[in-house]
Amino acid sequence: MSNNLDGVFPTTQKNGRTVYRSSVTYKRKHISLGSYPTPEQAHAAYLEANRLLRHDAPPSLDDYCASCTLPFEKWVILLNFRENGMYFSTPIYIRSRFFYYYYSQEHVLKFDTDDLFYYSSRKIMKRGGHYFAADFGMQVNILNRYGIKNYAVVGRDYIFKNGDTTDFRRENLVILNQYHGVLIKEGKDGPVYKSRIHVKGNFLIGTYSTIEEAAIAYNKAIDILKQNGCRKSYVPNYLENITAGEYAEIYTRLPVSDKLYKIYFSE
Repeated sequence: MSNNLDGVFPTTQKNGRTVYRSSVTYKRKHISLGSYPTPEQAHAAYLEANRLLRHDAPPSLDDYCASCTLPFEKWVILLNFRENGMYFSTPIYIRSRFFYYYYSQEHVLKFDTDDLFYYSSRKIMKRGGHYFAADFGMQVNILNRYGIKNYAVVGRDYIFKNGDTTDFRRENLVILNQYHGVLIKEGKDGPVYKSRIHVKGNFLIGTYSTIEEAAIAYNKAIDILKQNGCRKSYVPNYLENITAGEYAEIYTRLPVSDKLYKIYFSE
């Protein structure tokens, strides 16, 4: 029966089970629609894809429902291909100055067109409130692309300017703290900046009046630990708006916890 159904191709899996692959060709591109347990389901996927791609008035994403044969992600891919002429393997829908990435039907992320190449070939996942992209076998926090650290806290280290936490366009992301080991706390007279380093647990280096001082104190702590035999690899802070002379002056006068000098590491 499967041989008489358009877009349906039987295939045998390693365990000997027969499944039915469905595919469609549009604008000379062969598009896989997935595998199904029966030829009828595979054919239904084929017909649904044709309806999305070729009908004069195709359904919109709002028309997707649980009874549809194709997954929602495939609807996004096919409708974007039909309406924007670009095929992506990820659920991207292009607008004039940005694009949507449909993490799910209800959860839509927004990105600048500059990020289109990156996300067109990388699947976004979510874990613990953070979004990750599968990048060469690793899960990379997408915030890293914007200079935001993995452990950064929204509202403290960065904010979404328009209040939309799904809007990752660069103009909407405001970085308040780009430095390693720096924590911003609200004091009586305004913010204070604590510098902390992880060595045998979290270790408080000191409290400072500016974020630059706290960042330099972190660098100073790294140097002290290395002098004491620490072999752990720390990433120092880079301060691009401070001259070498200014950096040296601040580095020299900055107080750090006396306990740092007493931490020694055996060879």
